[in-house]
Amino acid sequence: MYLHHVAAYLPATVVANDHFTRLNGLASDWIIERTGIRERRRAGAKENTNTMAIAAAERVLREAPGIDTADIDLIIGATYTPHDTIVTLAHAVQHALGVADIPVVSISSACSSLLNAVEIVEGYFALGKARRALVITSEHNTAYNNEHDTVAGHLWGDGAAALLFTADKLADTDLRVNEVITAGAATVGKATTAVTLRPLDRDIVMPHGRDVFQYACQYMTQVTEQVLSRNGLTVQDLRWLIPHQANKRISDVVLRNTGLPPERLVSNVETLGNTGCAGAAIGLADTLPGLQPGDRVVVTVFGGGYSYGAMLLTRE
Repeated sequence: MYLHHVAAYLPATVVANDHFTRLNGLASDWIIERTGIRERRRAGAKENTNTMAIAAAERVLREAPGIDTADIDLIIGATYTPHDTIVTLAHAVQHALGVADIPVVSISSACSSLLNAVEIVEGYFALGKARRALVITSEHNTAYNNEHDTVAGHLWGDGAAALLFTADKLADTDLRVNEVITAGAATVGKATTAVTLRPLDRDIVMPHGRDVFQYACQYMTQVTEQVLSRNGLTVQDLRWLIPHQANKRISDVVLRNTGLPPERLVSNVETLGNTGCAGAAIGLADTLPGLQPGDRVVVTVFGGGYSYGAMLLTRE
């Protein structure tokens, strides 16, 4: 299967680190040193997970060559910050696009949801149940975040991205999806308590940040090397590595562990904060236009709970 196009949507409001300095005394330099984050985006009063998802979906269809909205026969939505748990973001996108009577599914596996959504597309394509699929990732972290929390309140940003997958190659710029690997790691460390979001409490809590850091570094390194090895490649064959955008220090450790040069890292956490399962997809949207024939990209993710995965893409 092929990745035909990717597009992102980012809210207009920028929240710099000095906001948290005024709010709870956290110095900007302290935040940058520990996370790499300098600023993040915040959804507006009339925006939410669904509106951002719709904006990203409309953009990817507007930009994608040779695809009409009526061609879409599968929509998969991914988020852990839903606006509505019944009318999910996938259903909101279907309604906005006006594509009737197709499979529509929303999932959540924390920040690794992007690749679980792609795996679902693989399954539908393999069974012959779809040929043109939209995957939409969208996070409205600030709807749940407690900004007064000095442990995690400054980490989060909002944003969305939409990815258009096809069963066959439609354009020279398409990326072949060579392989997707995902797994759960809920049996290790403090997986079930390290990061939690309880909607009634409206608070994203991260009481065990060191545990998250340790296992994110371990599993994103491990699965990146695994997907390359299974395809007869080494890290030197990569043009770009796009990790989950949680913390620049985590990305830097993964680089060191794999031996990948720093200039091959795609990072947006500095200006967007942690945008959850949308972060790596936004990075892919930024990277796609510059890819050349023969370029290979690995997207590697890790999420609370714990969950992880990697996807290998090739511009043929």
